[in-house]
Amino acid sequence: MIKVLFFFFPLIAWSLYLEAQTANEDKHRLIVTTDLGGTDPDDTQSMIHLLLCSNVIDIEGLISSQVWVDDPDKTAKISEIVELFGELLPRLNKHAEGYPGLNQLRAIIKRGQALSNMNGVGQGKDSPGSELIIAAVDKKNDQRPVWLAAWGGMNTIAQALWKVKHTRSEKALKRFIAKIRIYDILGQDDAGAWIAKNFPEVVYIRNKEIYGWAPSDQWIKQNVQNCQPLGKHYPDRIWVPEGDSPSFFYVYANGLNVPDSLEYGGWGGRFSNQKTSDIRGMDFIVRNGKDETQYDPYYMHGSCKEGCGAINKWKQHIWNDLAARMLWTTTDDYKAVNHHPHAVLDGDHSLKCIFRKVKAGSYIALDASGSTDPDGNNLTYKWSVYTEPSSYKGEVRIEGHNAAKCKIHIPADAMGENIHIILELTDKATPTLTVYRRVVVNIN
Repeated sequence: MIKVLFFFFPLIAWSLYLEAQTANEDKHRLIVTTDLGGTDPDDTQSMIHLLLCSNVIDIEGLISSQVWVDDPDKTAKISEIVELFGELLPRLNKHAEGYPGLNQLRAIIKRGQALSNMNGVGQGKDSPGSELIIAAVDKKNDQRPVWLAAWGGMNTIAQALWKVKHTRSEKALKRFIAKIRIYDILGQDDAGAWIAKNFPEVVYIRNKEIYGWAPSDQWIKQNVQNCQPLGKHYPDRIWVPEGDSPSFFYVYANGLNVPDSLEYGGWGGRFSNQKTSDIRGMDFIVRNGKDETQYDPYYMHGSCKEGCGAINKWKQHIWNDLAARMLWTTTDDYKAVNHHPHAVLDGDHSLKCIFRKVKAGSYIALDASGSTDPDGNNLTYKWSVYTEPSSYKGEVRIEGHNAAKCKIHIPADAMGENIHIILELTDKATPTLTVYRRVVVNIN
């Protein structure tokens, strides 16, 4: 009966239905620790951007975590932005499924450690933020990993780990650690090195290659700040715009990102599967009298050789996505603005990476002709080899690289290798919006 009903739904309703079904399966869990309210307004910029994207990310914590000063209770600053966002939620819900409710967001705003750096970690130093992290990881009805994005210090995360280590069995600690993923922006206190040293099994990314992808001041003024009413609350930069945003770009459900496969690459960068020793944090750690070297050797996942180029590869798509979402905040009229197309690959409506096995010297046919656009816009198709994560580095011929259907001709010398094929599906509208599908071809 449901299938019959949906057959008669208009295209918009059908698209929203598909979006809701895939989003539930594809979204990743995220907790943010942020020094929002400090001297640099980039955390405010990133928080606004994150909330606009919260229909495709399961946000489970927004934790105040100052790094330069003690007594970091800046939760009111986070609440101000959440309340502004809440005023626009009825409008955003007209444009996309999956946004969290305002009360849901209010409930996950927590204060982190009262003392900065490792001074804030230890017996009797639990905080509402560290307790929230533990509770989120402990959820038995959700086995997805919890991504911990550190926009400020790491010590609230460190306190959560400290408590679990000191109150649970070794087996329980291992289960807890197995569900944690850390994405550390630049390394902004000494607690990150402590975590890496004491919990070497943790998947720990420290990204020091975050600059270069962001749009210009003029672009921001035109496409963000001019979109009222939210745009007036998006501050001018002091140093670099949205320095923390790559951490949530990394878990944005878009068909390209595969967060647990660090070398695959995507909007938030590309990282080595092999950990590197002693990736130092920002220089103000030393200037504040702290010493990461006391934890040597400690190991983290660092950026691959292309650095921020791994983000720059997709930067126009990132900008367009933000511009479109800002336009959503300006109108209740669905038809007045653009929305994301829906990529369907060989009948698969999800955003998951697809794996195929193919013999060397043969070919693989891929079909995205079932893709749709909720606004009825024409679609363009671009199939390409994502060379950097592919183990095979030779030339690969794609027949029909700009068509809905294509053939990938597998070279005869590619036995034992893999090739990453990316579909970029883009609508013909303003701003253009792009979604993806990734196929990893394993060759035997």
